[in-house]
Amino acid sequence: MPFFDLPAEELRGYAPALSEPDDLDAFWASTLETARTYDVDVRATAAATPLRLIETWDVSFLGYGGQPVKAWLHLPAGAPQPPPVVVEYIGYGGGRGLVHEHVGWTLAGYAHLVVDNRGQGWGAEADATPDDDPETGTSGPAFVTRGILDPATYYYRRLFTDGVRAVDAVRGLPLVDGSRVVVSGTSQGGGIAIAVAALSAGLAGAMVDVPFLCHFERAVGLTDSAPYQEIVSYLRSNRGHAAAAYSTLRYFDGAILASRATVPALFSVGLMDPVCPPSTVFAAFNRWGSADRSIVEYPFNMHEGGEAFQRGRQYAWLAERLGVRYK
Repeated sequence: MPFFDLPAEELRGYAPALSEPDDLDAFWASTLETARTYDVDVRATAAATPLRLIETWDVSFLGYGGQPVKAWLHLPAGAPQPPPVVVEYIGYGGGRGLVHEHVGWTLAGYAHLVVDNRGQGWGAEADATPDDDPETGTSGPAFVTRGILDPATYYYRRLFTDGVRAVDAVRGLPLVDGSRVVVSGTSQGGGIAIAVAALSAGLAGAMVDVPFLCHFERAVGLTDSAPYQEIVSYLRSNRGHAAAAYSTLRYFDGAILASRATVPALFSVGLMDPVCPPSTVFAAFNRWGSADRSIVEYPFNMHEGGEAFQRGRQYAWLAERLGVRYK
């Protein structure tokens, strides 16, 4: 994949003026207020695992609409005190996975909440949370177009709310230090992390890798890769729906929501990424609402981004902010 987006020098300053819905903040305040009329009802059951250095709990909590959402909570075995928490959101098509997956943060000394994606899990990682919402109209083959003609019915209203409720849930668990919570994710997970950082107060930080769900209108016209191409496919056969679809997407656009996130952030971007084009990532990064932000560029990488190299940077970044030291 060649360089296809703006030159790196232009990307670093790319912060387009975006059209925000007039009622964006009211929409999300109302959505979360309604979600919180349900007790979060966190339930944690010890899970059997072959891992001896990690204790795992099978967690459920009530997300959007009072519907149960699953998660794994990993803890360092025998931790002398409740550890700070990394809440991780999973990429498109994935779920929380099997009990022994996603354990790197806990091996570094952190509690780790791995949040399921409702209705997803057709990809490499299993899920356990259905999407029980009523019929939301015609959509494309997956989730990015489900309910797209109205922000009230759009799939990501439910998923972003689940993400916020995951933070609410983990803060109520005595097993962890709920005053020190960092959100994280890659691709779709990165887009959810941006939204949760914008919509949850008091977080300690956000780690956002090659995020999806940012600067929709540019992404749809720039890349021919899924998932953004699912929007193209939908509009190809629903020719009169473009205005309504884009109007809805603005409520969920990470490049818009990022301006409301005021916590420290560490981003990463692949400058040859055909799935989440680099300009869409920089649009969110450059509009982030805190000056305490940094981004790592991987010039010759695509949507895989920095992988283990970026994880190493994240370990150091977290240790500096949360005070957990590893040998």
